[in-house]
Amino acid sequence: MADYNKSPEVKDDTHRVEGSESPRDHDYSEEAPGMAEFAPLHRKLKSRHLQMIAIGGIIGPGLLVGSGNALRLAGPAGILISFSLVGIIVFFVMQSLGELATVIPVSGSFIDYATRFFDPALSFALGWAYWYLWLTVLANEYNAISLVWGWILIFWALFISLSMLGVLAYGEVEFWLSLIKVISISIFFILAIAISAGGVGPQKIGFKYWNNPGAFADSINGVARTFVIAGTLYAGTEMVGITAGESANPKRAVPRAIKQVFWRILVFYVGMMFFIGILIPYTDPRLLGKGSKTAASPLTIALADARIAPAAHLINALIVISVISAGNSSLYVASRTITHMARNGMAPKFLGKADKRGVPWAALLFTNIFACIAFLSQSSSAVQGQRVEDLPFRALWYPWGTYSCLAANIFLIFFQGYTCFLNPFSGQDFVINYILLPVFVTFYFGYKFWHKTTIVKAEDIDIWTGRRDDLSPPKDKSEKKSIWRRVREVVIG
Repeated sequence: MADYNKSPEVKDDTHRVEGSESPRDHDYSEEAPGMAEFAPLHRKLKSRHLQMIAIGGIIGPGLLVGSGNALRLAGPAGILISFSLVGIIVFFVMQSLGELATVIPVSGSFIDYATRFFDPALSFALGWAYWYLWLTVLANEYNAISLVWGWILIFWALFISLSMLGVLAYGEVEFWLSLIKVISISIFFILAIAISAGGVGPQKIGFKYWNNPGAFADSINGVARTFVIAGTLYAGTEMVGITAGESANPKRAVPRAIKQVFWRILVFYVGMMFFIGILIPYTDPRLLGKGSKTAASPLTIALADARIAPAAHLINALIVISVISAGNSSLYVASRTITHMARNGMAPKFLGKADKRGVPWAALLFTNIFACIAFLSQSSSAVQGQRVEDLPFRALWYPWGTYSCLAANIFLIFFQGYTCFLNPFSGQDFVINYILLPVFVTFYFGYKFWHKTTIVKAEDIDIWTGRRDDLSPPKDKSEKKSIWRRVREVVIG
């Protein structure tokens, strides 16, 4: 086991380890040492919950509205290229995350893994940056609500109330909200085909907007500008790793959720970009609308042009549902992140508290209050005798897919904002694209020097705490499945 005398000890929010025996001899049904003062989080999420949370995490107001801005910047072919490329990266990131989340399902997820496999300082920087990311998403959802109806206090109370009911209530709410979103987007796709073919609306559209005004808005520059948008809209796919820590059977649920990521990316992201690209020209001035959320939504524009009268109301309702789902999920992920940080000495200790129902109430209140303030201001396994072949879930094309994904991510970090350096230089775009880089580096080295942490050696990596070897292996896959059952598993789980 790693020596964490100089740095915070890795602690799983849902288990306790006792005794001084070797890692494999531990009883992982309890919590890690020093965790007795904290009530454990409960493992109650079912497979269907994780399936729908994975879908709901990617269908938010950003996809419904932000896709219009992407179309304006890159054109129909440009957004297909940028969203497909980023989607490939996300797919392999999720494959690697699923590999770890299946065998070590802890609510700290990749923040916990950063401490185990590399350096607690990286975990500190990553954890606070990730919490801040979801805090800003939550604040943005409050901003969206205020623009639609101005009921921010009502929704603030709604979000905190739903979160305080416990993880099972959160799973049920997300399941039904996500199901509504999936059905609504599917209906839009069917309508889009009918509109493009001329069956609905005043004219047959086909691919005429790919010729006039064209397939690309600003050649490679337009594609580059939308990398930032694509990366932002894909945020939420990694939520499966966080929810795995509160899953009843992660060995079964996590691989199923991860394996469906490809189809979710292909259908909901690439599919959405394809349909709005054939229905709306990127020069449409309504894509620039900022007066209301629906005014800038390409879905509203497409349905209004097809003379479907209730389009604005339908999309408005869908956006509100997406806001509720996204806000609920944002509060969940941010609270679990800060709870894990607090229980490992990387955040104020009181934020690690939870009630007897496993609800981290302190982190929930802390995050939700800060969201309102933001609104108002606007390979180691082999060393320890473990083989990759023994993992219950293996990442596709391991390890080359993972290495390629890492290289692509590093490239995108610096390339995504290069257009701000074009003449004239845009200071605002520079800050938006790169501000988190110095903040992250400051967090990492500040924590590292203060706590004098060291990079974890391969033989000291903790691959045992939080493992769920008590669970039964997945069922035999040899049985034949009907086409309808396969479709059901892709959508619901």
